[in-house]
Order: sequence, then C-alpha cells, then structure tokens
Amino acid sequence: MQSTYIWHRWPELTPDRLYAFLKLRSDIFVVEQNCVFSEMDGIDPHCEHLLATGADGELQAYLRLVPPGVKRPHSGSPAASGPAIGRVVVAAAHRGSGLGRRIMLESLRHCEALYPGLPVSLSGQQHLEAFYASLGFVTQRPAYLEDGIWHVDMQRPAILRG
Repeated sequence: MQSTYIWHRWPELTPDRLYAFLKLRSDIFVVEQNCVFSEMDGIDPHCEHLLATGADGELQAYLRLVPPGVKRPHSGSPAASGPAIGRVVVAAAHRGSGLGRRIMLESLRHCEALYPGLPVSLSGQQHLEAFYASLGFVTQRPAYLEDGIWHVDMQRPAILRG
C-alpha cells in the first residue's frame, strides 16, 4: 500500500483537507475511543500538519507538528526544548500496515530538518508506549490519566551532528 505524505502549514490547508483530518481525529479520538473532550484545542493554526493519503486521495493517517514554544505535550507550558508531535492517528482500515511507523519516521525527518539538534516530545497513549520507544522515545514521567485514557510523556533525544 503506497501513501503520499504532504506537509501543510495552516494557511495552505484547503477546506477539504482541513475537514478530512478534523473528521478523522474526531472519529477516532472522540467516537471510537468514547472520549468526550475538546478535540480542537486552538493549537492547530500554529502547527504543521502531515497528511498521508492513498492513490484515491483518501486520508489514511495524520499527525501535527507543534513548534517549540507553543505547547508541551501534557503540561500546557511553553516548550523550551524542542518541537512536539501530536494527534497521531491512523484510519482503522490502515492499522497494522506499518503506516503508523512510516508517518512517524517522516515526521522525525522533518523535525530534524526544521529543528536540528533539538529533542522531540510527545504525549502518547500508554498502550503505544513500546511503539514510540521503538522510534527512540524515552518515557519522561509516570503514566497519567487524561480525558479517561492513560498517557505517557515521552521525548526523543536530539540527534547531534558533528
């Protein structure tokens, strides 16, 4: 299964692309996971958005890249140390295909290009902790309950070139 990965800044998003990723996030984070929370948190206009689409244009996966200084994954305080990856989601029909790993690797390449030498943070659902660890992320604190789902704050150390 071939996917196309395209990064979008907020002003570049068409209404159709915006609708597609907001719907996918809502379908999974709110409906599938039965989690009532304010999914649209005001951070999106500051982020870059990675959309993975199939040959038919169907949105298969999505994530957002939060730049340094906007928000740390869980605490809400400014991120002084680096960018954060968030709202990682893979459509149900594409889970188990390796797409989650591929979109994460694409996001890490992009982070390294934009923010070289900075660590990358995320707040992931605890059941995905081993997956994120396999990508080099290290748990930063004990799991915590957020909106009824256990999460962990993780950070991938900076890749230092020299």
